[in-house]
Amino acid sequence: MAGRERLEKIRQIIQSEKKITVSKLSEQCNVTEETIRRDLDKLEADGVVTRVHGGAIWNEGTRKEGMHFYRRLSRHLKEKQEIARKASVVLEGKYTIIADSSSTVAEALKLLPESPDVTIVTNSTEVFHEFQQSAFQIISTGGEFNKKSLSLQGQLAKSNIAKYNVHLALISCKGLSLEKGVLDSNEEEAEIKKAMLTQAEEVALLVDSSKFGQSAFVSLIDLEKVNYIITDKCPAREWVEYCETQGIQLIC
Repeated sequence: MAGRERLEKIRQIIQSEKKITVSKLSEQCNVTEETIRRDLDKLEADGVVTRVHGGAIWNEGTRKEGMHFYRRLSRHLKEKQEIARKASVVLEGKYTIIADSSSTVAEALKLLPESPDVTIVTNSTEVFHEFQQSAFQIISTGGEFNKKSLSLQGQLAKSNIAKYNVHLALISCKGLSLEKGVLDSNEEEAEIKKAMLTQAEEVALLVDSSKFGQSAFVSLIDLEKVNYIITDKCPAREWVEYCETQGIQLIC
């Protein structure tokens, strides 16, 4: 397990357990207690936990403003990680990527090969925290900070996105409809995603299987403009046939 993945796992364990010992974390993560102690030092430096004798406790006030993002991250985590693993095939050879602030896309970015040649444009503030030690070139869209989604929004973000032309857009959504296309629930976030889609040569949609056949408040893009749909398990036959007809690569 890579260091970043282990830190995220430890963070989630402590948030769930509230208090845990070094020995238990060592057993769950299959690493030495000394490694766990170093990881806890990092999380304490970030203000995420407080070290106590033999272990650590979760700081209840930690990033309270961003808790909504972390709740989304922890929900259906295995499915999101499976989608991310499948998306790694699409990421090969893509050196310029624009990424939304969703938790599923964040998981996919973790599987990018470390390279200074890779540039990520994103409105996610969590990406900067996650990849602060990485070799990637990361460009922020700027904009107004949404504390719940840990994302940047507004006209400034949209204007800055228009400066960049990228190989691939990594986008998630709240619903997929054969009649209505790709849909989302938050209008401000949807406006940012639309701007991202305009700047990309190809579009990869990362979506769990529960979203197929679901409607949502805002239309993002027509389905025929999507190049890849990456999901945890294959949808109904009508979706498979539609993707085949439209030349959409369905990865499931």
